[in-house]
Amino acid sequence: MSRPHSSGSGRGTRSLPAGQPAAQPAVRDLSEGMAARGRRPTAQRLVVLEALRGAKRTVTAPELFDQLREDNPLIGRATVFRTLDSLVDAGLAQRFERPGHVYAYAACSSAHHHHLVCTVCNTTIEIDEAALGMLTRELESRHGFTVHHATLDFYGLCERCAQPASA
Repeated sequence: MSRPHSSGSGRGTRSLPAGQPAAQPAVRDLSEGMAARGRRPTAQRLVVLEALRGAKRTVTAPELFDQLREDNPLIGRATVFRTLDSLVDAGLAQRFERPGHVYAYAACSSAHHHHLVCTVCNTTIEIDEAALGMLTRELESRHGFTVHHATLDFYGLCERCAQPASA
């Protein structure tokens, strides 16, 4: 279920300049993702996307808000929460559920992919759709089912967290 989004005309909200060179991938991706949904690629949305892309693990909305407030004291809590939902809707981020029904987010590439998520350090690793090709073909063959889309997230331990502690 998606929640309604505000048009974002609040304090400190401004659109990115028209005709700005899309030399930065985040600017280009945000502009394309938001425009496809009839939304403006604001400077605050860009700040949230860049922070999410800089994280090497999943982060909750409150964690990201606290991090952003250090350099962006005018950014609002609601702006961060709504922007994360907008980024998920635009395919630029994915929402993951942590224990206790807490949602965390990770930036995503635009190509269809799946994730490995470490349950200890929250590191996320994107895995290419091709990695699941054999499984998809097996499911189609065994069940006479045609797969149009798949979303899989694997939860476990990353290589570092799986190492036994040194004595």
